[in-house]
Amino acid sequence: MPPAARRARRRDAPPPRTGSSEAETLRGFLDYLRTSVAGKVDGAPEPQVRTAAVPSGTNLLGLLHHLTHVERALFLGAEVRNWQATFRAAPEDGVAEVVARYREAVERANVVLDACTDLAAPLPRHPSGKPAPSVRWALTHMVEETGRHAGHADVLRELIDGATGR
Repeated sequence: MPPAARRARRRDAPPPRTGSSEAETLRGFLDYLRTSVAGKVDGAPEPQVRTAAVPSGTNLLGLLHHLTHVERALFLGAEVRNWQATFRAAPEDGVAEVVARYREAVERANVVLDACTDLAAPLPRHPSGKPAPSVRWALTHMVEETGRHAGHADVLRELIDGATGR
């Protein structure tokens, strides 16, 4: 195989090896996806990281900004009044700041999840007047939400600079 072809190969991280419990499996896959999506944004060049590559306006930085809001809303009880607005990072927010905020939201969410020992129990949240979903539902939803946007991020990052893999 020529050297250029070897360099072009994908270097995917394999799926996580998790414990045998349902909670360990859900948390393992969620953390795997969280790491993957943050890695797609980390180091992406300006201004391409915030440039829409599709007609919907979706951009790489906006995806991670959105996922930060989803983590905060679901696990920390933060209120989001305009979900569409979460897909756009502020012009003054650089890649490093958005990635750091996402990782901090994930760390805070994990503290909440560490205290949840029963997947069927409602997720602890700040009072919002709505019933809290079960921990199981919340974890499954975040695996789905993060996985969906990680796929978008894969395509957007490849369009930006050819980077592929997880």
